[in-house]
Amino acid sequence: MRRLLLLGATAFYLCVLVAADTQPNQQGDKSFPEKDGVLQLKKGHFNRALRKHKQLLVYFHVPLSGEGYRVSAAFEGAAAELQGSEVKLAVVDVTKEKDLAKELNATGPPAIRLYLSGDKHNPVPCPVPQSSASILTWLKRRAGSVADLITDLSQSEASEELTVVGFFKELSHEHVQVFYDAAINLPDVRFAVTQNNEVISKYRVTHDSVLLLKKSKLIQAYKMTPNTSKEELIIFITVYQMDPVTEYTGKTATQILTSPVLHHALLFVNKSSADFKEIYSAFNSTAEAFRLKILFTLVDVDEPRNGRLMEYFRVREFEAPLIRLVNLTDHVTYHLPSDTLDKHTITQFCQSYLEGKAKPKMQSEPIPEGWDKKPVKELVGVTLEKVAFNPSKTVFVLFYLPYSQESRALFPLWEELAEALKEREDVVIARMDASANDINMSMHGPYPSLCLFPAVYAERMLVYTGKRKLKYLVKFLDKEMEKAKKDRVKEDEDRRKYIEAIKAEEAKKDNKTKDEL
Repeated sequence: MRRLLLLGATAFYLCVLVAADTQPNQQGDKSFPEKDGVLQLKKGHFNRALRKHKQLLVYFHVPLSGEGYRVSAAFEGAAAELQGSEVKLAVVDVTKEKDLAKELNATGPPAIRLYLSGDKHNPVPCPVPQSSASILTWLKRRAGSVADLITDLSQSEASEELTVVGFFKELSHEHVQVFYDAAINLPDVRFAVTQNNEVISKYRVTHDSVLLLKKSKLIQAYKMTPNTSKEELIIFITVYQMDPVTEYTGKTATQILTSPVLHHALLFVNKSSADFKEIYSAFNSTAEAFRLKILFTLVDVDEPRNGRLMEYFRVREFEAPLIRLVNLTDHVTYHLPSDTLDKHTITQFCQSYLEGKAKPKMQSEPIPEGWDKKPVKELVGVTLEKVAFNPSKTVFVLFYLPYSQESRALFPLWEELAEALKEREDVVIARMDASANDINMSMHGPYPSLCLFPAVYAERMLVYTGKRKLKYLVKFLDKEMEKAKKDRVKEDEDRRKYIEAIKAEEAKKDNKTKDEL
């Protein structure tokens, strides 16, 4: 309403608008832009949509992306099925509605959220759906109970799709609620509950177990305990839902990237090469031993559609076969230092990685010509430490991903910051492409990351988490520079004492030598 008032709308018009919002929607929602039954929301009418619809499922998306097309199609299909229900589907284009996305904290990866009874601040996150059926299943399971999963297993057992079956003695047990919560979070997976003793005897299990079945074949079993959490059960199901090694394709990309297993081993190989079968066999055998710890993925370097992934990991086709390990929390990459890709070598590499003994592969772009001539310095892997850990300079670095819209949106602000501080010779403003240069330090969060390196002898890094506006950045920098000055005084004193102690020790040794002579 405030926006209408600011535009000078009359009181009469406001009254008519409010009255229209309270009327039943007989012929479609005329008060909001709509396409194929899905609301196209903007900041100006987001709050009205919340008030109007008891359940509002919103997809915050980036257009023209592969996932965006698929999820949008799923939304359109689900909207057709949900006509006349209390659930309304909507989308928000985060590339256009930046202020709204920021207000709702939806500036990160594409997200789907269910807003209930107009509550703007406590939405329910919805898993990314594979189809319209996924959305309908998720909504149904949210509103239902364990009883909805009790089914005749005769048809499920013969299905080629994975079926997750819970065997429970008492449906009132807390185990059952954990099972049902996992079912809500995995709407693309078929779930069932049984208390049939004949079925339990068939698979030779005890009560309170979860089985993964495919074509009547037992894939894996999981014994529920009092300490079993929903998250642990989800990891178990999603891991064993996939093959030990999953090939990276357009269909499997989302499943791989959204896996709860954050350690990924990637085999870059040409599937048509003479040694492919031998290498794949070793990789697959190793994968079996590291289930629930490392996700094993195959990338065919002969597939043109994998070019972007290969570019991200800086892998060229002629370098295959090779194996990389990456932690999706910090994007640090590890390279298997061997030309022999047998089971023993791969196993040792994975074990050393999990034990923290593997060394990250440091990659770097070539040093750009004139990299230090512009207000914002262009750093690469080989210049980062030399510039950032200069004890005479305070260095503020923007670590970015070139294909990230959120990263690119910070470029003007970083230029503005550099311009504002251009007269200060003790400050360096820089940026670095984190996708093309490995960084041997933790950014403590996703990219883009703003990191300050104070002018001290110790190699110290501070991650800026405040408001991304010029005055707040300058205030943060000035505050940390004052702290650094005090720290430098203490460092200088400690260094002086250390040097004096060394000199005293050397003098003592010299005197002892003279006495012995």
